[in-house]
Amino acid sequence: MFIVLAFLILSFLVFFHELGHYIVARICGVRVETFSIGFGKKIICKTYRGTDYALSLIPLGGYVKLKGQGDLNPPEKDEAKDSYSTKKPLIKIMILFAGPLFNFILAFVIYLSIALYGGIEGVLPIVGEVKKDMPAFVAGLKEGDQIININQKKIRSWNEVHALISSEAQADMEVMRQGKKLSFSIPTQIQKRENVFGEMVDIYVIGIVARGDVGIIYQGLLDSIYYAFTEFYKSSKMILMGIQKMLIGVVSLKEIGGPIMIVDSIANFAQKDLTILFLWVALISVNLGILNLLPIPALDGGQILFNLYEILTGRVIHEQGARYLTLLGWVVLFSLMLLGIFNDLTRIFGV
Repeated sequence: MFIVLAFLILSFLVFFHELGHYIVARICGVRVETFSIGFGKKIICKTYRGTDYALSLIPLGGYVKLKGQGDLNPPEKDEAKDSYSTKKPLIKIMILFAGPLFNFILAFVIYLSIALYGGIEGVLPIVGEVKKDMPAFVAGLKEGDQIININQKKIRSWNEVHALISSEAQADMEVMRQGKKLSFSIPTQIQKRENVFGEMVDIYVIGIVARGDVGIIYQGLLDSIYYAFTEFYKSSKMILMGIQKMLIGVVSLKEIGGPIMIVDSIANFAQKDLTILFLWVALISVNLGILNLLPIPALDGGQILFNLYEILTGRVIHEQGARYLTLLGWVVLFSLMLLGIFNDLTRIFGV
């Protein structure tokens, strides 16, 4: 059951991405010939107002086929008024960017909805251990102190405490202690810590540990919007850093996951906690948006580059060159997909 749910969620994310292309294409006067969830043979197909709406055999992606969009076969391009190929480069970029943009919007809406309606389960900002001779100990912080703001920023969770302290050279904080508000000015101290990519990095610390109290953190509209923007930013930054680390060899290619890992992760989170599931879905949506903007010719990002080239040079990229580059892009994509599937199977079977 959870595997089926995972496939439905993944299909919805793809659908929402393609919906972005579809809506902006229609607004810009481009005829959409096919709107398909999945690739390969069409299992179900319904034609409505000149568009084939299809569910295809391989449910690991999808596509929108626009009239006159012949990236692999330039002679197929149509010069009619409602054709993609007759539109100005800026219009094409808008259509291409709409898919990733819809993924970003969906992720933001999920983060916002979690903050507004579900509340966020998290570790409360209550001090547990205060390490001896560390800056917090010297300043007089004690176990049980509830941190209410740091550097004039309101604190609701321990994650916010960690994020602010680890990035600032000074922590001016207010705490509640037995009903009294106390102020502390604590200089931070640099320590080496391992980040999510296995690298040793410098972070600021003051020597406190969370007591571990867990609660639901509710936020107002403005704070929820801030939370949604913050989570979207953190997700995007983490994904971009992961790509960068992989390109420079810090992260092994063995860490690349494929569709099996995505479906398996969604199924596992669906069994545990609904909020965690939605957070994971938002992260995947951000991931889909960013990956589709990579400058690989078979992806939206690569096609956007072709149009930027036309805007900057005043010349359309050579048809044969565009065809070969796009074919190369598809080779890269399928190679990465096969690598991801191989890594997924290796993780599952422990080969």
